[in-house]
Amino acid sequence: MLKTIATEKAPAAVGPYSQAIKAGGFIYVSGQLPLIPGEGVLIKDDIKKATKQSLENAKAILEEAGASFNDVVKVTVYLDDIAQFADMNSVYSEYFVDHKPARAAFEVAKLPLGADVEIEMIAYVG
Repeated sequence: MLKTIATEKAPAAVGPYSQAIKAGGFIYVSGQLPLIPGEGVLIKDDIKKATKQSLENAKAILEEAGASFNDVVKVTVYLDDIAQFADMNSVYSEYFVDHKPARAAFEVAKLPLGADVEIEMIAYVG
């Protein structure tokens, strides 16, 4: 059984996709850009603020689905510039303190809307 997850506490999808889908015990959170919910303003040129906003967006979606960062099993981080990895990681580590899910981070050629970072995740709630 599939369930669409949507919340106004995170930015609306910028294309034909859902903020998240719950499938069985898993929640698949779509890549979150550093968009401010309700404003559509993209945080740009400050990777720490951008990372924080992307994670806050993902957090709101997880909460709507009845989950938290403690339920996350896999995170993928896409960066416009891998040289910003350390700054992204310093903010990321504030959100995943004791629980550390599996993670991959990549530099990509371009991200939607010219974003500096996009973060997607998978959570398990059994």
